[in-house]
Amino acid sequence: MWVKNLLDVCGKELKRTLSDVGVLVFFIIVPLLYPLLYAYLYSREVVHEVPVVVVDECRSTTSREFLRKSDATPDLKIVSYCSDMEEARNLMRRHKAYGVIHIPAEFERTLSEGRQATVNLYCDMSGLLYYKAMLSGCTIVSLDMNRDIQMQRLSGLSDWEKDAMTMPIENEYITMFNPTNGFQAFLIPAVLILVLQQTLVLGVAMLAGTENERRRSGALILGEEYGNPMVVLAGKGLAYLLVYGFTATYVLCFVPWLFHMPQLWQLPTLVAFIIPFLLASIFFAICISFFVRDRESCFLLFVFVSVPLIFMSGISWPTSNMPAFWKVLAQLFPSTHGVNGFARINTAGALLQDVRIESISLWILTGVYFMLSLFIYERMYRSDKMPGVEFVMAMRTRVRRDIRVAARDIKEAGQELKEKLEQRKKN
Repeated sequence: MWVKNLLDVCGKELKRTLSDVGVLVFFIIVPLLYPLLYAYLYSREVVHEVPVVVVDECRSTTSREFLRKSDATPDLKIVSYCSDMEEARNLMRRHKAYGVIHIPAEFERTLSEGRQATVNLYCDMSGLLYYKAMLSGCTIVSLDMNRDIQMQRLSGLSDWEKDAMTMPIENEYITMFNPTNGFQAFLIPAVLILVLQQTLVLGVAMLAGTENERRRSGALILGEEYGNPMVVLAGKGLAYLLVYGFTATYVLCFVPWLFHMPQLWQLPTLVAFIIPFLLASIFFAICISFFVRDRESCFLLFVFVSVPLIFMSGISWPTSNMPAFWKVLAQLFPSTHGVNGFARINTAGALLQDVRIESISLWILTGVYFMLSLFIYERMYRSDKMPGVEFVMAMRTRVRRDIRVAARDIKEAGQELKEKLEQRKKN
């Protein structure tokens, strides 16, 4: 009986979802388009050809070589040569450039004397990606020229000996799991997980707001299957899981493939991890939805928390530098564990045992939010505030009355049959 009621609740919840345009926007349209927009905006991965200006007070062969090599790097583009720093600052104020390379007048003389020379780099710190590109470009050029200068001073040695003297330990820079060292592969996995959670919360809250509005107007009528809170929660959870099974497949698998992001996940691991994340998000959304009184209030409650959740996940800012309060608060949201686990599964090829802490945390949140939702649902039922409770109670009274009438009729029929049998025995 309870299985039939569960399937009935699931079917009705799916029907309500597919017939509500606002909910379809959050369950279907936003997950389809929002990840594409984010991935496209960060598709360039890194910043190249950052415009810089030059103040070359030395005007020597060595300074011109430094500037030529800097301009040849993929990170920098020299757009102007200025006579002094004031002219360079004016160009930066007008955003014609984002940095200044300043070569002092004594640059060539200092090098010829065998002493350490300096090149000054001034960066516009309003954009950290510009700073990263300028610093890395100038650093690579300075290291390359340092080696050339050292090799020139080591006269009388073979090329092999010069290499050993200038670079005793050879180094190679390799970026693991992010070949381009870019922003897209770093940030987008976290955004995809957060999109799933937030759209799910907004859609479920909107459905709950619609229920409350119809209940207050007297237009809400629910069947007897809505009388068992556990069956209702399980049926709703199954309906949302079916919808978001397809949505999660598109968001977590198709979007990264479309934009050529790293995808090192294994299907059994991904499925085993995403199912508890979706269940935790579903029951978290159901729990939150009990506090929504109308369709519009969910926007005021949930939309603004998206950016803080990104920070609290530990992706854009390390958790080691967070206050204890925010660390504890972050554990209450499924997105925190989902972001960290999915980033390692998708980008680093982690297996389920490698993310067992995040997986166990998601299962714990699933149980906690299910029991909390069940407790709130029971309290609402007992206080006659549950949507459709009047109808359910009337149906239960009617069923009980019919059962009593049927029992009385059966008892009377049995008594008549007994009397007839006794009469036959006497005859």
